[in-house]
Amino acid sequence: MGKNCVVPVLNSLRLPGFALVVAATMLPAFGRDLDGRYKDMPLHDWFDHLASGKGLCCSFADGYVVQDADWDTKDGHYRVRVPKIANSDDAIWVDVPDEAVIKEPNRAGRTMVWPFYNREGVSIRCFMPGSMT
Repeated sequence: MGKNCVVPVLNSLRLPGFALVVAATMLPAFGRDLDGRYKDMPLHDWFDHLASGKGLCCSFADGYVVQDADWDTKDGHYRVRVPKIANSDDAIWVDVPDEAVIKEPNRAGRTMVWPFYNREGVSIRCFMPGSMT
């Protein structure tokens, strides 16, 4: 085994190592309260542990209150109107997967959604119905 065998191995380790470092630095902080502004709020711990069948809600997506006109049911399933792409004013209706519906009581009292955006578009990570249910 000469020097030529070592260089390709080291080169092949650079890309996965670089990808691992990039992925680790891009992972969201637990609870998405990045600057601590909500740490003293009464429901902070509840939101930190809030989960649907798709996992923790606040770990990968920012949730927000949905107005009654922006959610309903169709064919026995929820649907919600969310921005087509993150931070856009152009909204689309998205069917909420059954596993994204939060089953525990809504302590916040308002309808909330946690959309998740990626290359394929938008999906719903968590959905918590409000008073309309």
